[in-house]
Amino acid sequence: MDRLIYTAMTGARQAFLQQAGVAHNLANASTIGFRAMEHRFRSVPVQGEAMPTRAFTVDASVADVFEQGPLMATGRPLDVAVQGEGWIAVQTGDGQEAYTRAGNLQVSADGQLQTAGGLNVLSDGGPIAIPPDNSITISPDGTVSVVPLFGTPNNVNDAGRIKLVNPPAAELVRGDDGLFRLRDGEPAQADENVRLAPETLEGSNVNPVDSMVSLISLSRQFEMQIKMLQTADTNAGRADQVLSMA
Repeated sequence: MDRLIYTAMTGARQAFLQQAGVAHNLANASTIGFRAMEHRFRSVPVQGEAMPTRAFTVDASVADVFEQGPLMATGRPLDVAVQGEGWIAVQTGDGQEAYTRAGNLQVSADGQLQTAGGLNVLSDGGPIAIPPDNSITISPDGTVSVVPLFGTPNNVNDAGRIKLVNPPAAELVRGDDGLFRLRDGEPAQADENVRLAPETLEGSNVNPVDSMVSLISLSRQFEMQIKMLQTADTNAGRADQVLSMA
């Protein structure tokens, strides 16, 4: 009887946690550059001489889905999307380097090229500064060009080149802030092969329909596990009644 309780109890807990993960994906179905997460379960034996047949269900790992999301043309000069594999390097609040696919950029009040979340976009030499009263163009290789709105016409200047990287997916880990970093904490090397799509944004790679179906399926699994616990409790009560009559 206790074997059923072990399995149903841990199964219900992990199904509940996975529902939270799928709900998180759904909440970010319209977030620019978001990467979906997948929870993977496995069975783990309970250690102990008296419990060789008992097992727990555990959430073994959370896998990130790196498939590209849909590309949407915006016509906005500060919007860029990474084509295929690759990442945009940004500077976090603690001065460290992290990576994102969110290319909806902006210029801060002090002239820094930043993400929509206020993080500085990095070049090989540090943050990119944009002079005031200039129009901005971002080329596919990440070069940021500025043209003065006043004075000499067509005077194009390079403000810097966005650092684009493409480390192996297995070496990337997602932080609580949604940004990715290398497992060893070191900055990745720039990759000349990574290309941007100007005036374009990449949407989330979450499939809302699949996520809704998964959420319904997980809800049914959770209900089934709870039903198994209730059945185990009923069987135990009836067994007590039989023993009391003996």
